[in-house]
Amino acid sequence: MLMRLLLPWSYLKYSCEMPVYIFSFSLLYSCMNGCKVKQVAWKARHMLLFTKALRTYPTKHSALALCTDPLNPWLLNCCCFFSFWEHKDGEGRGQCVDSWGRNSNLCCFDSLGEICGFKIHGQNVPFDAVVVDKSTGEGIIRSKEKLDCELQKDYTFTIQAYDCGKGPDGTSVKKSHKATVHIQVNDVNEYAPVFKEKSYKATIIEGKQYDSILRVEAVDADCSPQFSQICSYEIVTPDVPFAIDKDGYIKNTEKLNYGKEHQYKLTVTAYDCGKRRAAEDVLVKVSIKPTCSPGWQGWNNRIEYEPGTGTLALFPNVHLETCDESVASVQATVELETGHIGKGCDRDTYSEKSLHQLCGAASGTAELLPSPSGSSNWTVGLPTDNGHDSDQVFEFNGTQAVRVPDGIVSVNPKEPFTISVWMRHGPFGRKKETILCSSDKTDMNRHHYSLYVHGCRLIFLLRQDPSEEKKYKPAEFHWKLNQVCDEEWHHYVLNVEFPSVILYVDGVSHEPFSVTEDYPLHPSKIETQLVVGACWQGGDLHMTQFFRGNLAGLTIRSGKLADKKVIDCLYTCKEGLDLQVPEDSSRGVKIHTNPSQLALTLEGDDVGELDKAMQHVAYLNSRQFPTPGIRRLKITSTVKCFNEAACISVPPVDGYVMVLQPEEPKISLSGVHHFARAASEFESPEGVFLFPELRIISTITREVEPEGEGDEDPTVQESLVSEEIVHDLDTCEVTVDGEELNPAQESLEVDMARLQQKGIAVSGSDLGMVFTGVDTMASYEEVLRLLRYRNWHTRSLLDRKFKLVCSELNGRYVSNEFQVEVNVIHAASPMEHASHMAAQPQFVHPEHHAFVDLSGHNLASPHPFAVVPSTATVVIVVCVSFLVFMIILGVFRIRAAHQRTMRDQDTGKENEMDWDDSALTITVNPMETYEDQHSSEEEEEEEEEEESEDGEEEDDITSAESESSEEEEGEHGDQQNVNRQQQLEWDDSTLSY
Repeated sequence: MLMRLLLPWSYLKYSCEMPVYIFSFSLLYSCMNGCKVKQVAWKARHMLLFTKALRTYPTKHSALALCTDPLNPWLLNCCCFFSFWEHKDGEGRGQCVDSWGRNSNLCCFDSLGEICGFKIHGQNVPFDAVVVDKSTGEGIIRSKEKLDCELQKDYTFTIQAYDCGKGPDGTSVKKSHKATVHIQVNDVNEYAPVFKEKSYKATIIEGKQYDSILRVEAVDADCSPQFSQICSYEIVTPDVPFAIDKDGYIKNTEKLNYGKEHQYKLTVTAYDCGKRRAAEDVLVKVSIKPTCSPGWQGWNNRIEYEPGTGTLALFPNVHLETCDESVASVQATVELETGHIGKGCDRDTYSEKSLHQLCGAASGTAELLPSPSGSSNWTVGLPTDNGHDSDQVFEFNGTQAVRVPDGIVSVNPKEPFTISVWMRHGPFGRKKETILCSSDKTDMNRHHYSLYVHGCRLIFLLRQDPSEEKKYKPAEFHWKLNQVCDEEWHHYVLNVEFPSVILYVDGVSHEPFSVTEDYPLHPSKIETQLVVGACWQGGDLHMTQFFRGNLAGLTIRSGKLADKKVIDCLYTCKEGLDLQVPEDSSRGVKIHTNPSQLALTLEGDDVGELDKAMQHVAYLNSRQFPTPGIRRLKITSTVKCFNEAACISVPPVDGYVMVLQPEEPKISLSGVHHFARAASEFESPEGVFLFPELRIISTITREVEPEGEGDEDPTVQESLVSEEIVHDLDTCEVTVDGEELNPAQESLEVDMARLQQKGIAVSGSDLGMVFTGVDTMASYEEVLRLLRYRNWHTRSLLDRKFKLVCSELNGRYVSNEFQVEVNVIHAASPMEHASHMAAQPQFVHPEHHAFVDLSGHNLASPHPFAVVPSTATVVIVVCVSFLVFMIILGVFRIRAAHQRTMRDQDTGKENEMDWDDSALTITVNPMETYEDQHSSEEEEEEEEEEESEDGEEEDDITSAESESSEEEEGEHGDQQNVNRQQQLEWDDSTLSY
């Protein structure tokens, strides 16, 4: 007989307040014989009924129902379900369902006895079961520890019931069949959402509205779907043009402007389905990028270059923006524009003759357009650039020309010679414009040789002298060049070795495209006139074919041809672009440079490697004192893409390099500025050295910022420090201050052998002497100390004054004017009078300049050219001293004799004028007479010294005249003493002492 008891329906209704989620369960059932079909049908019914019950079952416990037969405790056709809350201790009551779908209110019973216990079968089962009612078999399942849903969501195990057993010893225990128990752990919302990333970043382009910019994502560690799922996201930052959906996708709500805001910072949080907020909000950065424009980025418009600092990187942070375009290759060209600086770029501003010497050219170069000076003054009337920071150029406006003095240039057409010139000329017309012309000075208009411009052609005319063969010979050589009329500076060199003429333009050779022949000139004795800027018509006596443009550095050198290295040296700029790429970078980048180093081309297929190469492009100016000003920079780029239809266009980049003003050096000349020499030394073959103690130094003044706390104190001013530097000189000019030199009786002479060793050239005239050539200050010191002045007619010469001025860079930096005065000591002839041997002592006055720093010179060391007295001068000084001694001795002897005479006279008077002086008492000061005599002697000595000094200043006063004047003064002084004594005498014969 099968007995079943149902749980009260009221208990079931009480349990239907909140849902219970059960994912799996199983039904245990058994059936009597012959009900196999009913078992399947009841199984489906049981599942349906049980599912309905679970969807509304809220209780924490489920009742356990066990089914029994009349003989044994027996589980029949039932399955039990229980639920527990995590992290809580308690009992679990469940519900069992039988095969017919009915709920049992009593788990198990024994018709013959009681149920005494339950046994749970399984490993590590954290539950136990206890009997609540032995008679009814009702029991409770309890958890032995707190459960954690995140560790294990459910448990399944089997349970068995035991009766109390019969018999005296209680050993007849009966046990039921095993029933399956399913336990589910209910979740608690204990975990807050956590974002997967600490922060989020995104970059968008301005002016676009995106459906999704980026996604933020959070997770929850709870075990149930209710609490582990993220149901919403929220942007906490107020008033931002962004929105976020429930899945975490952020988008902009309006078009953004880079000019208004470069970057937005948002704070985002998340909520799970239990409405719990994230433990920490997340930061989202959205950067706004300007509308992508292909081009170079990261460069500065102005780049400052400080002189003397070497190379300067022009684009250290530059990169090419391609806007994600697929680029096949890139070609970039960097150009440095220096056409406005000097003759096309920064070059040394020495004279052209000095530059030829520095470049290794042979000597004999004649400069036809020198800077105006005392010895080269034929260019004084030409307009120049009025500055010396860069090369000095001459302007010809179509009405001006200069005649070169005779003897400056001598050209023989049969021998090789070279013409070199810098020229800037524009397309002014089709008339002939002469650069250089040698023509007949009078009578005829024949041109012997000339260099002129006709349109965009450069033409050189060379007529041969008369010869035995009267036949046509090459006479005119034509070159058609764009450089002639592009209004830019170009360097032209003509190497003439008849009948071959080669033209070099900016270091590149050009053969003439046309050669015209002509007969040689007819024999004539007419002198020639060399003119720059036009051509002299000797027959008409006027200038013609005037030049319009700028010329500089016009030279002619006869003899050896100019070497190609010399030509390149004359043309090469001292400034330009430099690129030194490390070996481990910029691979695959091809680099091309032009000879002038003013343009640089880079080509490569890797944009990143090309960027690295561009970052090493630098500017270099090797001059010690560069020309200040602006140098324009330009970058032009060509990009080739795989997709030619969509290839990008890179705009050009314009900037400039600002070369700062260099610190100006101060050249200082110092030494002995006033001395005297005997006339015999001026007349000797060696002469007199004018600058025996010359010192040449150069200093610059630097500003030194205060150290330490002075940097922050506005009251502390910067201090100036003078620092000595070393550089070259190119000119020193010695001129006569006063009348010009008379070649018939005086001259300036130098050691020519020493000059040739130094490479310094010298030229002299009646105005003085000019030393030229680029050399060190020490070399110029040595040469100038050897400069001698001679005068072989010194009878009428009292003194001579000279001035010395040195300069650097063709007059850009000029020294102070150092003046020296030389006096002539005349010795009288001994035949006239013995006292004529008296002469003036020589005197030396060293000049000291407060602004000159001589710390770099060893002034203690003796110099071979120091002022040393001669033997004759010493003898004269000794004789004059002896003569003065004899005169003083004679004066004292005369004075002593006169005093004895006066004392004798006084004795006679005393005898004649006796009176009774017994009543008188007279006290006489015995020192009075001695003091009067002593003071008179000192006055006489001072007068003698003054007269001797006056005698040194006036050479026409002889020693005899000086002696007679002294004797007269001595007699006059003695007479005054006698008169003074006579006035103090009276008749004291009657006085008693």
